[in-house]
Amino acid sequence: MGGAGAGVRDKEVAERKAKIIDVSELQHGFRDEIAVEPGGERFMRCFSCGTCVAGCPVAGTTERYNPRRIVRMALLGMRDEVLTSEFVWLCSACYTCYERCPQDVHIPELMNAIRNIAVREGHVPAAFRVQAELLSEHGRLYEITSFENERRAGQGLPPIEERAEDVRRILVTEGVAPGSLGDVRSQGETPDDGDQEEPR
Repeated sequence: MGGAGAGVRDKEVAERKAKIIDVSELQHGFRDEIAVEPGGERFMRCFSCGTCVAGCPVAGTTERYNPRRIVRMALLGMRDEVLTSEFVWLCSACYTCYERCPQDVHIPELMNAIRNIAVREGHVPAAFRVQAELLSEHGRLYEITSFENERRAGQGLPPIEERAEDVRRILVTEGVAPGSLGDVRSQGETPDDGDQEEPR
């Protein structure tokens, strides 16, 4: 009788242990670091009502993005988990949560603040590094070829010229020039954080 039942109990115990947050690993200064970042000034007002999650179109499509969970993790001091995760990059900046939050937390601006900290520390998803490379190479997210310009000419529109040097100058000024975000081809994709257990 003990064989199958004991295995299930062992699995349940292991799952409970995986959900335990080790307080000694928390970085309590993380919330202050976010609060002084532009966009993070109001996030300590959050009392976890869930209004942001209820109206969020991204949270409705994936459980990986949950603004209330991200705020809670940041308040607890789970710095490494927040900054290295993919979920802070999923905010679509639709501002639904911004308009509905009873505490005026400004979640989209908070996500930008957290992303800014993550970028400074080199935690940038591969997709964003690829976009920075494309912007630097072409001045836009895709190359304009003779095919596109011939179609434009056929419709009486002027050709589009690539002006990558202007965009490249902006990227260098802002510290997101190719190479500053890491080599996409050698690093590959960042691991999927969807399987990590976060606080509820």
